[in-house]
Formats: sequence, structure tokens, C-alpha cells
Amino acid sequence: MDINDIKSVLVVGSGMMGSSIAQLFVMGEIDVTLVDVEQAALERALGRMQSGLETLADLGKIEKTKIATILERVSLSTDLEDAAKNVDFAMEVVPEVPAIKEKVFSQLEAFCSKDTIIASNTSGLDIFKLVDFKRPERVVIAHFFAPAHIIPLVEIVPGAKTSAEVVSLTENIMKKLGKSPVVMKGFGPGFIVNRIQKAIGETSLEMIEEGLAGPAEIDLAMKLSLGVRLPIIGVVQTLDFQGLDMLLDAMKHYGKVYSFVEDKVKEGHLGAKTSKGIYDYGGRSEAEILRKRDALFLKMLDYLKEINAFEPV
Repeated sequence: MDINDIKSVLVVGSGMMGSSIAQLFVMGEIDVTLVDVEQAALERALGRMQSGLETLADLGKIEKTKIATILERVSLSTDLEDAAKNVDFAMEVVPEVPAIKEKVFSQLEAFCSKDTIIASNTSGLDIFKLVDFKRPERVVIAHFFAPAHIIPLVEIVPGAKTSAEVVSLTENIMKKLGKSPVVMKGFGPGFIVNRIQKAIGETSLEMIEEGLAGPAEIDLAMKLSLGVRLPIIGVVQTLDFQGLDMLLDAMKHYGKVYSFVEDKVKEGHLGAKTSKGIYDYGGRSEAEILRKRDALFLKMLDYLKEINAFEPV
């Protein structure tokens, strides 16, 4: 199957994420059948999509005159068996309840053709173990972030038996829709973002419980530090600017050393100061690397101030 063969998509679940994902596909000129158990839920989802498209039009992202044409690509159904016939890509977006996921996946495998790619938007469940798929090679996780029609990232997570073709095709579908997919090497709890976000969230709540800081102070502290830096140097590249040798010393002090960092230090790759660490800086001097970083930080800081990003939404 080629990316051009993906002409019809099934989205099961019409909540906030389901309707947003359906909107994304129809904006990409791919026909979508949106399925839910209640017609009222489907009608609410269609209204949500209409509102979302109007917001995009108001901000100049799409032409207002195209909204009706985009929505014409959406079909609503409460009959999963009928809707699953002849679709090229099926997307499960039902609640994170194992029993519900298991039921829906069993139905999809029974109702869809043998060539249909079956994808899950689960945020952490190991669907590959949850369901005994008869054709596990066509099953993959494609995890979106709310709102799916705006946030660029999609985490693509293969199971042990997911075919390389299905992973590649899913990645290319997301790129065609304007997303920036990141393909993981295999399943891990929470994938990338939620695993990191879980640590941040739990630590924040602990500080609130301990009376060390309030919600507003924690959010402002994060916005004024990581909020400026992360879009430029991410999480891991940040370590290159800390210096991997210094990081290794700290690891030894706290009693937990990661071989990934230790190996870099043994090779003499200490980060920006040696022009190579976790990232390769192409022989640029430390001054050149820092100058580029700082210029980007200042631009980001100026923009965030301009849009009042440090105030609560």
C-alpha cells in the first residue's frame, strides 16, 4: 500500500481528541467516517469541528469559504461494522479503559479488511499485549496531542510484530497531514512526552502538597526558564550546555550513572565546549555555538513577552 492509496479513514470515538483528529484528516482532503455509540455525541463533535475550523479561518490559517467543503468529507455513523468496510486507515480514539479498547480493537479486526492499518491514539496502554491480534503486523500506535489539528507532534509506536511498511506508511500519512511524527523504536510506558510530563506533573504536585510553592508560582517559574529554553534546545541537548563531564560528576555524587553519558565523556565529547557531545556541532567553537543559542533564546523571550505568554491563559 502506498500513501496515495489512503483515501478513506475511520475514526472511532468522537470526543475532544476524536473530533480533532477527524478534523485533521478532512483538512488533509481525506474522507473520514466518525463513529460513536450515540448520535448526539456525533452531532456535538461536528459542531466542535465547525468551531475549530472557524477559529483557524479567523486566524488566517484556512479560507473561510472552504469550511463547508472540508466538512462535506465527514460522515457520521453509529454502526461500526458498516463504517469499517473498505477503509484504508482506522484510528481508535476511545477512552483509556482497557475493556473498551479491547472490545473496539476486536471489532475493528473483525470488521476491517485484512489490508486496513489499525492505529490507536492510546496515551500509554500497551495495546499490543492487551489484544490478541490475528494480524499484529498492521497494528500501530499513533499518539496525538490535544488539540490534534494544531499541535505538530505525533508519537508513532510500533509493537514487536508491527511491520516496517506500516510504520513507514503511518509516518508518511502524518507528514502529509502536516504533522511532525517521531518514531519510537518500541513500546515504552508513557512513550516520550507523557513519560517526561508525568515526572514534571508529579513533582509539581509534591511541591504544592509540601507547601513549598503554589500553582501560579510553579507555572511562572517553568514558563520563565524551561518555557524559553525547551523550544530551542529541548531536554537532552540541554545537557550538552551543562557539560557532560560536570553532569557525570553529579551523577556519581547522586549514585546513578547513565552509561550513555559516561561513554561520551570517555570519548572526550563533553558537549558545546568540545564541539561534540550528545550532538555534533560540526567543529564550531564554543563561542559560536553559544552565540547562536543565546540569539535564539532572546528572540523566543521577546516573542513570549509580546504575546503575554507569562500570564495565565
